Amino acid sequence: MTVFDTDSREIARILRMGISALSVFVAGVLGLLIVYASRFLMKRRNKEFALYLLLGMSKGKISVILLLETVMIGLGSLGVGLLLGIGLSQIMSALVVSLFEADMTRYRFMVSGDAIVSTVICFAIMYLVVMIFNSVVISRFKLIDLIQSGKKSEQIKLKNPWLCIVLFLLAVSAIGYAYYQVGWNYGEITYKIMALYIAIGAVSTFLIFWSVSGMLLRVMMSMKKVYYRSLNAFTFRQISSKVNTMVFSMTVICLMLFVTICTLSGAFSMRNSMNANLKELCPADFELSANLNEPVQNLDIVSEFKDNGLDMISYTGEYERFYTYGDKNFTLESFCGLDLEKVKSQFQFLDYSASEQLIGLTDYNALMNLYGKEPLTMNDDEYILLCDFKSMRAIRDSVLETEGDIIVYGHVLHSKYRECQDGFISISAQHTNAGIFVVPDSILEGQIPNADYMIGNYKAEDDTSKKETDSILRKKYNDMRKDLSGFSVHKTGGHMNLNTKIDIQNGAIGLGAIATFMGLYIGLVFLIACGAILALKELSESVDSIGRYEMLRKIGADESDISKSLFRQTGIFFLLPLILACVHSVFGMKYAAYFLEIFGTEKMTESIAATSIIILLIYGGYFLITYFCSKSIIKERK
Repeated sequence: MTVFDTDSREIARILRMGISALSVFVAGVLGLLIVYASRFLMKRRNKEFALYLLLGMSKGKISVILLLETVMIGLGSLGVGLLLGIGLSQIMSALVVSLFEADMTRYRFMVSGDAIVSTVICFAIMYLVVMIFNSVVISRFKLIDLIQSGKKSEQIKLKNPWLCIVLFLLAVSAIGYAYYQVGWNYGEITYKIMALYIAIGAVSTFLIFWSVSGMLLRVMMSMKKVYYRSLNAFTFRQISSKVNTMVFSMTVICLMLFVTICTLSGAFSMRNSMNANLKELCPADFELSANLNEPVQNLDIVSEFKDNGLDMISYTGEYERFYTYGDKNFTLESFCGLDLEKVKSQFQFLDYSASEQLIGLTDYNALMNLYGKEPLTMNDDEYILLCDFKSMRAIRDSVLETEGDIIVYGHVLHSKYRECQDGFISISAQHTNAGIFVVPDSILEGQIPNADYMIGNYKAEDDTSKKETDSILRKKYNDMRKDLSGFSVHKTGGHMNLNTKIDIQNGAIGLGAIATFMGLYIGLVFLIACGAILALKELSESVDSIGRYEMLRKIGADESDISKSLFRQTGIFFLLPLILACVHSVFGMKYAAYFLEIFGTEKMTESIAATSIIILLIYGGYFLITYFCSKSIIKERK
């Protein structure tokens, strides 16, 4: 058991609910894997079952034997799995602790009874399905088929090449259109349209595999020098046969790999970026702010708090107070000018009539001194636009490049720079500043503010004292919010907020933990499932092809050539869905970056690298294990 704070416990509860829901889906995936594995093992025992039938054993008795075998294997694997799961759960506990940055001093070993019961129930259902599947398979046994298993060569039906080409071009065109829409027109995509593009992608993926399976062998046969070199003819016919019989499975595997790549990359990127952003974007302990819908003379949020029972000054060490302003004639719409329609196409839900946020140069530099950042300088007729929200920054940069002049309170100002500068005033864990204009102090003299800020650090210096102070302030603030009649925000409308570094950290750590844990959970299960399905199919094909490899040896094929042929078959078989999944992921991650932007995409490269390593280790590991096991299988009768 580990000690979490209140926020972490709530996040852990959400995470537990999410995992419980996903576990049902994962159980279904693993059930399919067990059925697939059972099918492979049944194939390997065809001769054994044929012998039983020849000796007079009924199919019912064979079913009973398999039932008893399945029960014993199931009980044994369940027992071993539970023991391993209990042990590995302690490692997962350590992972959760690192994600939530929780206290380990009161940790003790615990086993979840609910988790064991759920595991047993899911396991029983999966094995019940396997038993039913085995009984159905046995009922369809024919003695002649069992005796001749391994000798029958699967007939490869060549598809109409023109139909394959037409469908391939249609599929590529359709998926290219979907790529373009999600990659470059994402601002106009609704949930229904997105579902349509997902459907287009799935159907196009199926058609690509279907058409490639029909064209692959014909293309290689047309390249006679390549086709008839060494064992290439045998190799490509084997590959064509496998892909032909697994078009739908290859489609599902490709899409699962696509989800794996995007999920892992996105989860890692979110957590890594948020952790890095905390250090950069949250340099103070708290922020008290009141943003009003109308300007208010003599606005003083600190006094309003004190009058309502919370004296912020008594808890505060160093701090800065400042106002921000809004000119009703200087709005986002007026700033965008000729680029307004372009901005609206990407940001449909922004309030374009809202005034732009203005802050005086002296106030901003004082805040930067508190934050430990460099001050700004400008002339009396200049302004500097601060923006760190990537998509909005691109729009504002385009305006600054072409126009740049603004009118604020009747004064014409020129932009000091032709692009936005990094900067912010509010503490946060994300790059959410869509635009703040730093202007000369003289422009704001005599104007009435519409926002009041107090940003600073607690008097407390150690972490424990800061948490106590934070807890006291949060409780008093929540009590005050029950009655806002004594605040300016009640009269004018707007919003008032007390934001603290501890709250931001808890939220960022929790969100990062959920994203990482769920991403790993989904990604690893999908990745293992994909590798296992391909491995079982390849091993099953190897069993069926033992006779063909024996024939190659009889006609004088070298063992090294046979090994190379098997390696190429296995490699291409594993690479086909992965290559298309990687192509899907390029555009999928471009779309995902639109949503991840608020959390930060600075660590995307490292996240993709980490995902690549995981795929290489697990998926590549399945490939190597499959190759060596297949090599062992085809050598059995040598």
